Amino acid sequence: MSWIALWDKKHALFDPNGLARPRGAPTEAIADPQPLSNTTLPRGSLVVETRVSPYDRPQTLLGMASQTGSGFRLSLQAVPGGGVVLVLNRGGRTAHVAVNLDTGGRADVLRVTYSWDLSANVGRLAVEQPGTWRVELRTLVRPVALTPAEIRECVQDDEARVLSSDLSFIAVSNRIEPIGPMPSLSEETPVMTAQGYRKVGTLKRGDVVQTPSGDLVPVLANIRRTVPATGHFAPIKLRAPFFGLSRDIVTSPTQRLMIGGSRVEYMFGSEFVLVPAGHLLHGNAATPGGEAPLVTYCQLLLPNHEAILAADTYVESMDVGRMRRRRDLLSASLLSGYPRRLLPEHARTAFPVLREFDALTLAAQRAA
Repeated sequence: MSWIALWDKKHALFDPNGLARPRGAPTEAIADPQPLSNTTLPRGSLVVETRVSPYDRPQTLLGMASQTGSGFRLSLQAVPGGGVVLVLNRGGRTAHVAVNLDTGGRADVLRVTYSWDLSANVGRLAVEQPGTWRVELRTLVRPVALTPAEIRECVQDDEARVLSSDLSFIAVSNRIEPIGPMPSLSEETPVMTAQGYRKVGTLKRGDVVQTPSGDLVPVLANIRRTVPATGHFAPIKLRAPFFGLSRDIVTSPTQRLMIGGSRVEYMFGSEFVLVPAGHLLHGNAATPGGEAPLVTYCQLLLPNHEAILAADTYVESMDVGRMRRRRDLLSASLLSGYPRRLLPEHARTAFPVLREFDALTLAAQRAA
């Protein structure tokens, strides 16, 4: 079990037994007929994704005052420049932590993850820009945890909470959720191997995949994670035959396609360009990829940060950069169990990443 609550513009879901349900099950709010426990979850994570106001003043992202009589209060604020401040109160106890993220002058979207582990008496606040290497985290001692009743209030009770209009989603898990690089391909995505196309979800360490040079390179690991199907995790269906796809594939918005050809060189002065899938939603090359509350992605870790052939189009593999040099981030990531000495270092890509307008223009011209 992992995700137990989700709020976004379409859903207000809570189930203490987990949100994972068979495909096709209804996604309306779940009524819990049993009284909820007032005991705090021993471990958990509160994940918030939001757009950040361009105004030069603090912005309340989420405020909450429990109506259950527990005295629980929560305040999450964004401050100019990429900073985030979290304050939690329960009775006489207060937990306060702030993170200042270097956004490089831009802070369009931030993902904030507050996690706690009462057995270790430690908590963590992480702030990151999805799809980038900008991430910062801070630890705190004696964290304040949430109860199931408070979690349900957070996602379903309008009287107990205040939400920013810029908020994309709130999700709660009963686990310590990882941060940093995330997988971004659906498990069904066909990837070229020595045996021909295979579903990426079936590949494992030691299998080989094809790169743009034509070489077959070994898979070091297949990274998998189930996440809320919303915000920068929302599945996107990339439509064939755009960008040379031989069939539709489903990815997250942060997955990037590596596109080349004479038209690319003429328009952008580069042999290849990188096209984020999320940039294509306002054109004809992509559509939303599903309505289920959760989605599972996977991604391949290769010795070098190379692209892989998927449905006749090259897509980026997992980029871990120089993460092994950041012990704090490595231990909080999906690769925390991977031997540090064996973790590759990936060089920064030399290819330009297209803006949304350029990506849509390129898609339209290649389809013409």
